[in-house]
Amino acid sequence: MTEQTLLLIKPNATQHRHIGEIITIIEKHEFDIVRIKSFTFDLALADKFYEEHIGKEFFQRLVEFMTSGQTVALILEKENAVELLRDLVGVTNPATRRPGTIRYIYGETVTRNAVHASDSIDHAKREIALIFPSDNSC
Repeated sequence: MTEQTLLLIKPNATQHRHIGEIITIIEKHEFDIVRIKSFTFDLALADKFYEEHIGKEFFQRLVEFMTSGQTVALILEKENAVELLRDLVGVTNPATRRPGTIRYIYGETVTRNAVHASDSIDHAKREIALIFPSDNSC
């Protein structure tokens, strides 16, 4: 089934000018780019986007990082998009990242891991609505 999902290219990857390289990987894996935009998270949006992590020890560090610079957001579409993108992105833990994944190539730490990918269809819908509020693609 064709699905939509969200990919965020995080501030460390944009700062190091990896936007094009990451998009090339996405396109080589035959994801269709439905929408794309560049923006900087403000505190309110970062708090809302990551609200499931409020109270966790890493929450403040994550919000500070995500508001520190440019983010590029993409709505991607493909059959089984959520699962396939999560596999392509890889895990957050640098010690267990699989070679060839985006986070293996461009991630620096658990937090500065280059990209975010929605982890479920429901989260993709919620996240897309937050980042692209005028878009009703899902």
